[in-house]
Amino acid sequence: MPEIKVAVIGGSGIYKLDAIKIKNQIKLHTPFGDPSAEIMEAEVDGSPFYFLPRHGHGHHYTPSEVNYRANIFALKKLGVNTVVSISAVGSLQEQYAPKHFVIVDQFIDWTKGLRKRTFFDQGIVGHVSTANPIEGSLQKRLYAACQRAGITSHDGGTYICIEGPQFSTKAESKIYRGFGASVIGMTNVPEAFLAKEAGMAYATVAMVTDYDCWKEEHCSVQEIMEVMKSNYVSAQKFVVQAIPDLVKNPVKFEAENKYAVMTDQALHRASHKEILDVILK
Repeated sequence: MPEIKVAVIGGSGIYKLDAIKIKNQIKLHTPFGDPSAEIMEAEVDGSPFYFLPRHGHGHHYTPSEVNYRANIFALKKLGVNTVVSISAVGSLQEQYAPKHFVIVDQFIDWTKGLRKRTFFDQGIVGHVSTANPIEGSLQKRLYAACQRAGITSHDGGTYICIEGPQFSTKAESKIYRGFGASVIGMTNVPEAFLAKEAGMAYATVAMVTDYDCWKEEHCSVQEIMEVMKSNYVSAQKFVVQAIPDLVKNPVKFEAENKYAVMTDQALHRASHKEILDVILK
C-alpha cells in the first residue's frame, strides 16, 4: 500500500465525514504528548488519506487546549506532507456571508501566549519563515475543488486567530475589521506555523458561520449551529472533490525548514534527534 501523504484536520462540527470510509484508527504517542484523537485512516472514492478531529471525538478540547504540536508531529511521522484544515470561522467583512467558504492566504496571530507554538525549543533553536504561511499552490487547488462542488467560495483572505473560548466583544470585532482581517477563528495558529516548521504544505478552508458581533444583528450559538449543519453538507462535497485530486496529483512545493536549525549539532541530544528526524524528513 502506498504511503499516505494527505491529511484533513477537521474543526468544529467536522468530527467525522459521512462521505468517507474509515479503514483503521491509529493511536500514536509523540514527544509532545498525545494527538487530539486517534488518527483515522480514511478513503474517499478509492483515495486514501488521514483524518484527525482537532477538538477530539465529541469536541472536548478548547482551542487553547488542543495539542497542536502533537497533532502535526503525528501526521508528519505517518508520512503526511499535505494538510488541509477545515475550520469554522466568523466573518469580519460583508462579502463573506454565512455558508460561504474562504480559502485564506494569511494569518494574524492574536492569541495570548498560552499555546505551545514551536518544535524548536528546549535546547534546539530554529527559525522558519512564515511570511507565506499558506502553500499557494494548495490554496488554489482547494479553491478549485470548492468551485467544482458548487460552494460559494473566496480565493484568499486573512484569518485572525484569537485565544477563545469566548467570542469577541463588539469593540474587539471592530478593531479586527480595521486590521483588514477577513475572518476570525480560534485554532489555525499555531497549527499553520507548526506545519511550516515541519516542512508541510498547509492550507485552510474557512467555513463562515456568522458575522461575528460587529454587525448589528443578533446571532446565538444555536443559530450558528444551524449554519454549521449546512456547512457540514458542503464540507462533504468539498472533500469528495478535493481529496482524490490531491492524492492522484500531489502538490509540488519546496519545504522551507531545510536550513532552519541554528544550534550546533554537537549540542543535539537524543531527544532533539528524535524530533528533528521527523520534522526535517
